[in-house]
Amino acid sequence: MEGLRIPGPTPCPAEVLQAMAWQMINHRGPEFGQIIQDVTAKLKRLFQTKGDVFLLTCSGTGGLEAVIVNMLSPGDKVLSVSIGFFGERFTTIAEQFGAEVIPLHYEWGRVADTDDIRRALQSEPKIKAVLITHNETSTGVTNDLASISSVVKEFDKLLLVDAISSLGSIDLPVDEWHCDVTVTASQKGWMVPPGMAMVSVSPEAWQAHAKAKMPRYNWDFTKAKNYLEIGQTPWTPAVSIVFALSVALEMMLKEGLPNIIARHARVGKAARDGVKSLGLSLFAAENCASNTVTAVATKDGLDTKKLLTIMREEHQIVLAGGQQSLAGKIFRIGHLGWVTEDDIETIMSALRVALPKAGMLLGREK
Repeated sequence: MEGLRIPGPTPCPAEVLQAMAWQMINHRGPEFGQIIQDVTAKLKRLFQTKGDVFLLTCSGTGGLEAVIVNMLSPGDKVLSVSIGFFGERFTTIAEQFGAEVIPLHYEWGRVADTDDIRRALQSEPKIKAVLITHNETSTGVTNDLASISSVVKEFDKLLLVDAISSLGSIDLPVDEWHCDVTVTASQKGWMVPPGMAMVSVSPEAWQAHAKAKMPRYNWDFTKAKNYLEIGQTPWTPAVSIVFALSVALEMMLKEGLPNIIARHARVGKAARDGVKSLGLSLFAAENCASNTVTAVATKDGLDTKKLLTIMREEHQIVLAGGQQSLAGKIFRIGHLGWVTEDDIETIMSALRVALPKAGMLLGREK
């Protein structure tokens, strides 16, 4: 689908797709070893870290599970700061593996409050780690991770970050913001098909890892580190995804990280301005609105399901609906990775035609 504009998977450039067709090579051989070392070095530049970075063959959710099992022991207290669907998923994973989760959950559409986080850490000194989603695609909200990190580090706690839909698109200097483990995934801003999670691990995280007792095998960071030193992964990787990632990273570095971040800021603003020009409202406040996905609140009379069908069938543009409690109440426009302002204009032009057919009268309240 040419007009795929959901928060992920995202469209892939032709060069990236062509790399997927490369012939298989020995994942234990020197050729793959050179590729994985090169990919890792480039990822470190885009993560803005001098720490370790590993490739995991899995979805972003697998990466979140890897964060939990490598850093925690059963019974460890963790503060889980959730502002939406994916923050709640992070919470659930920690609970499934036996962590004692102290929830700090916000109404969907709101941003996390650093004062609340500070109070929670003050009231329970035995908290070991804080779980946070940097960019929540279910609501189109970006947390102020720099400020959150500052508070977390006041109390010398681990900061475990879901940056699946932010890294590579929104500024996140991993080392400067003292993120201990940060996870992202190939199908988001990296312009690559699904199948790979990428994680960074700080020196402080390694200290926690040495004491962590949650069961792990496939996701063991020690195994990942040991194998990377010889240019391999512990288990058979998604070789074609690594090929694609190597091409995408080269494209990203050629554009330059500051330019990528600036482009996403322009595209995000264009999406928000376009939505408002159609008489629609943003679901999130603009001061915390995401530059990778825009959540649009529906008006009375607007049939979101019908709108998405019209956009897909008549305009070949695929947008996303709301999740769980937001089903039918919002729709979402993904704009991360391989995207420009022209793509946003195409979406808005199509919406201008589709909205009246789905029950909304443009230019006045329904």
